[in-house]
Amino acid sequence: MYPGRSEVPKVRGAKGQRGRPCSFKGNLTESQITSNMGRPRKRNVATDGESHSQKEEKPPILLRKEKKKGKTDVSKIFINISIGLCIFSLVWFFYALYMSSALARRAVTLHYSPRVLDGNSTTAAVSPERFWGSYRPQVYFGMKTRSPRSVVTGLMWMTQFSPTGVNLRHTCEQGDGLRSYGWLMHDGINFGMQQIQDTDFTLTTTFVKRLGGEHGGDWTWRIVGKQLSSAPYAPVVSLMFYVAADTQGSLQIHTKDKTRLSHVTGTSEELGEFKITFGKPTGGEASPNKYASYNYLQTLSPGLNQLTDIVKNSLSHRFVFSPPTAEKRPYIAVDTSTPPPQKDNRIQSDFVVHQVTVQVPFQIEVLFESGSFHDRPNQLKGSVLTEEITRLKRSYSEKFEELFRLQAKGFTPAQERFGKAAISNMLGSMGYFFGQSVVQSNYHEHPVLYPEGALFTAVPSRSFFPRGFLWDEGFHQLLLSKWDPQVTREAVAHWLDLMNVEGWIPREQILGDEALSKVPSEFVVQHTENANPPTFFLVLEEILEQVDAHPNVPQLQDTLPFLRRLYPRLQTWFEWYNTTQAGPLPSSYRWRGRDKDTNRFLNPKTLTSGLDDYPRASHPSEDERHVDLHCWMVLASRVMTSMARLLGEPHQEYEHTYKTLSNNSLLSELHWSEQLHAFCDYGNHTQAVSLQQEKVFVPPGQMRHQLPVKRLVRSVRKAPKLQYVNALGYVSLFPFLLHILTTDSQKLEYILKDIHDPARLWTPYGLRSLSRSDPMYMKRNTEHDAPYWRGAIWININYLALRALHHYSRIEGPYQEKAAELYQELRTNVINNIYKQYHETGYIWEQYSDSTGRGQGSHPFTGWSALIVLIMAEEY
Repeated sequence: MYPGRSEVPKVRGAKGQRGRPCSFKGNLTESQITSNMGRPRKRNVATDGESHSQKEEKPPILLRKEKKKGKTDVSKIFINISIGLCIFSLVWFFYALYMSSALARRAVTLHYSPRVLDGNSTTAAVSPERFWGSYRPQVYFGMKTRSPRSVVTGLMWMTQFSPTGVNLRHTCEQGDGLRSYGWLMHDGINFGMQQIQDTDFTLTTTFVKRLGGEHGGDWTWRIVGKQLSSAPYAPVVSLMFYVAADTQGSLQIHTKDKTRLSHVTGTSEELGEFKITFGKPTGGEASPNKYASYNYLQTLSPGLNQLTDIVKNSLSHRFVFSPPTAEKRPYIAVDTSTPPPQKDNRIQSDFVVHQVTVQVPFQIEVLFESGSFHDRPNQLKGSVLTEEITRLKRSYSEKFEELFRLQAKGFTPAQERFGKAAISNMLGSMGYFFGQSVVQSNYHEHPVLYPEGALFTAVPSRSFFPRGFLWDEGFHQLLLSKWDPQVTREAVAHWLDLMNVEGWIPREQILGDEALSKVPSEFVVQHTENANPPTFFLVLEEILEQVDAHPNVPQLQDTLPFLRRLYPRLQTWFEWYNTTQAGPLPSSYRWRGRDKDTNRFLNPKTLTSGLDDYPRASHPSEDERHVDLHCWMVLASRVMTSMARLLGEPHQEYEHTYKTLSNNSLLSELHWSEQLHAFCDYGNHTQAVSLQQEKVFVPPGQMRHQLPVKRLVRSVRKAPKLQYVNALGYVSLFPFLLHILTTDSQKLEYILKDIHDPARLWTPYGLRSLSRSDPMYMKRNTEHDAPYWRGAIWININYLALRALHHYSRIEGPYQEKAAELYQELRTNVINNIYKQYHETGYIWEQYSDSTGRGQGSHPFTGWSALIVLIMAEEY
């Protein structure tokens, strides 16, 4: 209602009364008449009628006006409030929109501090000795440079006249069924020798590098093929040497006799001009050339992940193998006359394949020569190459013994060769990757691309996990830091240079087409709220101890500047863990990222903890407290305290955190189960769960074959409640594994008893991951998901257990003698079993059976399983 509109009817009424006739009583004088003539105007202003009624009507009219005025003021206030709320809502909406956008940008914004490694640190100009390397761990044999778009080289091979058809070998595949493959020696820089055992023959692949010029110098490959003693006849093998330009550079082929590719010349931004020469096969260094058939393929490739398919699609049966002393036979070869169709719209790069088909035994050399190496004394081939290989093998063996002293410790020559193979395979599994992760944050509706980046890292398994894993790499570098501290500094720096401004690092690095091609789609996206055990603090603690013990050692002179560059990122990393992974109680912690499908899994997995299906609370909730994460934070705060002191930075806050978290009383209050006499997780839990075949309702008249296949689903027989998760296994050991328990703690006595109890964790082959008495022991998590961390023996945790036993055996306390006894027994068991399995199967394995000791899981697994070298050397 608008003001004044209510008076309109009254005004109209007054006008109507003004026309009524007036009655006068008695005679009036002129003055009276004049006076009375003025009154009606006054009355008319108010109202007409009798005087008392006029007086009675006037006050209600004024009161009504005051009421209307009050209503008007309330309306104005209401309108102003509404307008204010609208403005506030709009401001809040746009502010929330801005903050959401800002937070979304932060998730994919790299850390603001200067990079630990300069962008040019891996170039030929800055690091020529490490520029070229076997940085393609996902292939059986190949080399590339440490640059984003490197020219790559590699080897494929297949056996001719095979009854099973084409059996092309290229990328490391468990399905290839090779008897064994792996590096026998690898110094990480100049030299590597690998042996591959196929069905009827072995290939020994060796590379040697030589510095010179401005682009990383030269290198030579030597491939030697020998017949296995069990083979019924000498097989004929096709070797395919290839070179591919990855979106930059160009290649030109040079042929002889039309079919034989003699060499390839090329140019690229990182390599300048170069030449790759393909030698003819011989029967050995002093033998004449052998008969061979030659073919080549010159085409374009849309990506390195498609090289195998391009070769397979170009194979033809129209060629004839015609040795002078044997029958002619058709064989399979690449065919340039029928190149494969190009189906991809991406940038096409040059791809050249040189195929040599020859009968074993044979020896072939391939030379890469840099165009900027003008003063080379001779070519690195033939006898010159042989002498260099001999020298490098001797140098490698001397360094290995100096560092690890296996001969001095009484190991046999065969065990020493095993130790060399273990560390060589880790050095040979170092890869250089470049690309973008796919990430998902709470502020993105869909996954987005992370900034491009490079990563120099070891990989757990060349066949199954040929990419970087955050918590694995900390264990890898415990070994590699003993061999080459520079490798460790570069690997740690690469990982931390991939940190975003919040302090998060993608825990699984899938960078580039080749890495992406080996990963199931469900594991590609990395979630920004998910952590992984910060095992780099194990490496940093060792580095700090080395600096403290040997402050004047020349090899450690670069350590302090390195730690100073690292420190700002470590601060952010620590704070990210301390806030995003905080638990429900002060000083407690909880892994984010647990599986939420409580209907499908027997026990929802916690991949972020690194222990995957290890039993946690049966029903994930925000009430959980995880003892292993608590202990990782004790380690992190301990290292941050020491590093801050070393660098002269404020350390009091880190020290306070460390003293709080490492307090054994607090740890017991949060995680000690009196019922189990063990450290445990806490959460919403019940043990009364099992996998049962789901019940499917069949509607009347519907055929059973039309119904969905029955699945195994979880059945909960007893409601969960907040309690300790009474699972005894690796998680229970973490206060011991990371040296948090005091030497006089009675909890240490319980742990040592559990370790040595065959009904719980002890086996003749190492410590099992979960007690045999646990309800989850060796139980499947789904019908398709076999037990993983539910009983098997894992070498990284056994290494930590031996390290802890060694620690407590050297410190005075009531359990010192028992720790020393267990240390010797467990060390012997672990060494003997891994060596035995390697000798019998040809591989180091991902895990080992707790009942038989047999290797299982992916192979070769020369990530943390290679820590066996440190166990043999007693380097903790």
